Amino acid sequence: MDRIQIGRNSVKQARWKILLGVPLIYLPILICLPFVIIGVVLIRLHLKLVGGMEIKSYWDFVPSWISHRYTSENQIIRTKKLAWLHLSGYKFFWIFNCKLYCPLSVALFDYTTYLVKIVENWWCPFYHEKKSDYVIGAIDQSYWHLIPLEKAKLHPEDRDNPIWNDEIEAEKSTTND
Repeated sequence: MDRIQIGRNSVKQARWKILLGVPLIYLPILICLPFVIIGVVLIRLHLKLVGGMEIKSYWDFVPSWISHRYTSENQIIRTKKLAWLHLSGYKFFWIFNCKLYCPLSVALFDYTTYLVKIVENWWCPFYHEKKSDYVIGAIDQSYWHLIPLEKAKLHPEDRDNPIWNDEIEAEKSTTND
């Protein structure tokens, strides 16, 4: 498994780099969040207007609050000398980060990716090397499968891909019975 190297290198960083880097955790999210939310609303509207149904909601991507290991009672805080000078010495800081910022922002970007994969499967059911990653946005039929003349023009692997053609799964289950 490929791993990003960060932990062993972080302890070697100059303090000024870390102090400069910490706010950069929040700035990109705060800057792009309104645009991502607008994008999600527009993509969902697009999918609904072209007939999309049974699309997962954003909350399907947010982990259950119960599944979080730490609560305000047992939240780990920084306990080094003078920790009170740093936000990391306060439970509210970690509760905000671990129960709100991280899961909600990761869920938003995962949800956006999910919606974009649905759009891609609808409009562009054409194979490329990463298309198998689009299975999370599997659909019943692509735009190109709706018109018999267009469907006939598709490459057999595009026409018969179960990610955007549920007839293939139905044929397989009928054949297996």
